[in-house]
Amino acid sequence: MRLPLVLLAACAMVFAQAGTSDAAGQWGPLASPNPYLGPLGTATMHGDAGSSDATPLAGPGTGDVSVAGYPLAAACPTLLQGSDNLVVALCTAIVGQAPVVHLLDPGAGGLVGTSLASLRLAKGSVLGGVYAYLDNADRLVVVDGSRMLLRIGHTRDAAGKWQLAVESSTDLSSAIPVGDNVTGLVPDYSGNVWFATGKGLVGLVTPSGVTTTVALPAGEQVANSISAAPDGRIAVATTHALYELRPAAGGPEVAWRGAYDRGRARKPGQLSWGTGSTPTYFGPNTGAEYLTIVDNADDQVHALVFRSGSGELVCSQPVLTKGGAGSENSPIGIGRSIFVASTYGYPYPGVPEDAGTAVPASAPFTGGMTRVDVDDTGCHTVWENTVRSSAVPHLSTADGVIYTVARKGLDVTTPLDGYSFTVIDPNIGAVTASRLLPGTIVDDPLQTSPLVTQGRQILQGTVTGVLRIG
Repeated sequence: MRLPLVLLAACAMVFAQAGTSDAAGQWGPLASPNPYLGPLGTATMHGDAGSSDATPLAGPGTGDVSVAGYPLAAACPTLLQGSDNLVVALCTAIVGQAPVVHLLDPGAGGLVGTSLASLRLAKGSVLGGVYAYLDNADRLVVVDGSRMLLRIGHTRDAAGKWQLAVESSTDLSSAIPVGDNVTGLVPDYSGNVWFATGKGLVGLVTPSGVTTTVALPAGEQVANSISAAPDGRIAVATTHALYELRPAAGGPEVAWRGAYDRGRARKPGQLSWGTGSTPTYFGPNTGAEYLTIVDNADDQVHALVFRSGSGELVCSQPVLTKGGAGSENSPIGIGRSIFVASTYGYPYPGVPEDAGTAVPASAPFTGGMTRVDVDDTGCHTVWENTVRSSAVPHLSTADGVIYTVARKGLDVTTPLDGYSFTVIDPNIGAVTASRLLPGTIVDDPLQTSPLVTQGRQILQGTVTGVLRIG
């Protein structure tokens, strides 16, 4: 999913390896690490280049947890951890709604009021600047509001004070028209940086800085991030179709297009009219044989599984039949299994201007999750539950559990609803641990993605900062 700046602005106004498990409960495999990314599991919002939302790192487990906070006066949807264990957070300040990068120490004790360092970026259009990644030098790679591709590093000065600074930049303004913005960003396994814009432009930047683009069909928007497979393919989901692209002599080339049912309108609890999924690569052998998204069909949504490389539709499996029929979040994908969480009816404080009217205008947030497995004959549902996940769930292959934050209260949400750190057994869908978190509306995670750190903690972005659980 993405958290657009217009949504964060609304918040400011409010506040002025994976697959089927064996007998030992093992999961795998994840795709091979991308050599141009930072550590596996912590270098992208969805954990890796393929957006698996699975991590090889262990989290807090099912025991007691402590909770501390980083009240940054900013909403922080993107939390990444480098090889030095420091966390780089890409946030949007409540005052002014400008993007700001924070450097955090996840090992700091107690309540941390300030970050180690911060750096404000150029503010752009309402959809840009949410997705970013850490490269293999622990630098944040992001496109700012002036359409500059930046690599931001962190160092200590002679006095020992941490600093964030732009180490290199590439001007993309000649390739991206005024009024458009980058919504998805990922490196491929050859070192090219791929991007997709809100208006359907897909581009790549070579290591030498040469930029080429291809335009997807008119009227198709890109509202989520993009993903990369080890064979060099890139997956992009628009508001109409799923694509795989590959590098060619003249620039990006569309390999195949798979249309999906986008329904008659945007649903409540979604931020665009179409799939809410960042495409997820997964598979039982290489970790990238399949590609999945969730459609936006009117009465019953489906997990769609395509074969990477050919675009063959493997299956269209109904999901979220016990909960709300809609998802803004990327599925977990690992081995032969995918996990889909409902966001239908989630009370976002705002949506992008071009999102369109929701039909119906609002709905209860009933929640719900579904596990689907792929086999030689197609797909089948393994389980469904009614967990009201308020964050992007992540599966830890080290722990063999799914971590998320659940919303408390009734289906008809209120600002007084609380939240709980929730652990789910991926084999049967049952909740195995639930720990109440402090706060109500000020700690709303707004369906953003948690970070399972290298220190068995979870950092969860909220509308006002970051919670540390563990």
